[in-house]
Amino acid sequence: MARDAIERGEVDVSVVVPAYNAATHLEESLEAARKNNRISLEIIVIDDGSTDETAGIAGAVAMLDRRVRLISKENGGYGMAVNLGFSEARGRYVAIVEPDDYPAPHMYDDLFELARSYDYPDVVKSSYWRLIAQRDGSERRWHNDYFRAIRPRRQPFTLVEEPRLLRYHPSIWSAIYRRDFLEKAGIRFLEVPGAGWVDNPFMVETLAQARAIVYTDEPYYHYREDLPGSSSVTLPWETQFQRWHDMMDVLDRLDEDDPGVRAALAVVGFRYVEKALAANPSSAEVRDGAQRIFARLDPGIIAGLDRVSPSLRELAFALRGEEAPKLDGFAYARSLVGAGFHSLAINGPAFTASYLGRYVQALKGRLDLPHRLPPHGRVGQDL
Repeated sequence: MARDAIERGEVDVSVVVPAYNAATHLEESLEAARKNNRISLEIIVIDDGSTDETAGIAGAVAMLDRRVRLISKENGGYGMAVNLGFSEARGRYVAIVEPDDYPAPHMYDDLFELARSYDYPDVVKSSYWRLIAQRDGSERRWHNDYFRAIRPRRQPFTLVEEPRLLRYHPSIWSAIYRRDFLEKAGIRFLEVPGAGWVDNPFMVETLAQARAIVYTDEPYYHYREDLPGSSSVTLPWETQFQRWHDMMDVLDRLDEDDPGVRAALAVVGFRYVEKALAANPSSAEVRDGAQRIFARLDPGIIAGLDRVSPSLRELAFALRGEEAPKLDGFAYARSLVGAGFHSLAINGPAFTASYLGRYVQALKGRLDLPHRLPPHGRVGQDL
């Protein structure tokens, strides 16, 4: 029946799995996706030149389930693999599963049925679970940061109505995308070697161009954080900065000048800058890269970013060669308290306790920045 539906072009959701040396978790990921049984589903595994047992595992699963298809290719990176999967997809919607992660049973059943109830919007976005390894080898799952924080006034909505979607992890895999929307808008992934954080510009492209987004707080996708060797751990600051510029380029190309949308992406830019500066406080190259990011931000938006520390905003104005206006430190303190209470409410005291030390160290690094970096002067001067 599944194969007949595929051949008739009646696939509801095509799940694309870009896999490179993914043997450790791939079978778990595919088995979870196969549990969707209320819709017509196809699963397309793109073996991106793996040198381990990835292709063998995917092929064995395909022998058991005709909905699973394996395509092998030479290694070309995450973006190229997903693009190939999209071009092969026949579903009304497409989705992405990274092979280190896994969806909850019936994730795509539920999201497609939600899409149908809203007359097939461009994007259906959900919450997700963060999987964090414990010292004893087990995994704990926690709600992601935007759980209960994204509260659109109506469904469907647009990014301008809920720009906070841009502030958090791109989590492009916690959604389904209408395939003809992607095709008509010309949305594809950047094709660069490796993973390269190409999910970031894809997130902005889809959300900024979507005329109808539906959101559910129900967490389905299980995302493994901080895996050794993952791009979230190893990606150089230069690439992170470039991806931020790629995201800004999308907004510029689309003439998206909504202050809320721009402010949300500015928060992301500050987050990348503060991490890079804290790790490389004496690097002229990082300072130069930070200056280029700050130069693309509206000074009024910088001044109003209560979620960014006053010291970092002062640094931004200094690198722009401008005098900083008076910034409200109490507003920043309120935002920290609010974020703390939100985390406590959604994940409880155990999560807060487990991350308190890391948060304090990160905060200390941010507060120390003005003392380790000259607060004024142009990039290129002696540091």
